Amino acid sequence: MKRKILVVDDEVAIVRVLRDRLEMEGFEVLTAYDGAQGVEIARKEQPDLIIMDITMPNMDGLTAARLLREQHETAHIPIIMLTARGQESDERAGYQAGAILYFTKPFSTRQLVREIWRILGEGEE
Repeated sequence: MKRKILVVDDEVAIVRVLRDRLEMEGFEVLTAYDGAQGVEIARKEQPDLIIMDITMPNMDGLTAARLLREQHETAHIPIIMLTARGQESDERAGYQAGAILYFTKPFSTRQLVREIWRILGEGEE
């Protein structure tokens, strides 16, 4: 069974790049374009990992991450923040909201994929 990754970002180009690369790696990729939609999909689909932007319409990524951490059915899902916000205070806020990793844009898809495999357990099916 394929591992599921939810990509939550309002930038269509970023979502497309991540979806294409993650599908090449053998993941099933779910997508959302704002934090509220991301929370809803995470609750319903129970992805193995979430990659989330911070600055998005309707609900920002920090609020979405906090909501996911507060709910029993989604609290266990690892969250990687992927954002243009690169200040130390932004990174700290990301970790406080529940992220386990924080990447700033522009980013290396190779490094991101390596970290995803590390988190999920490389070679596990």
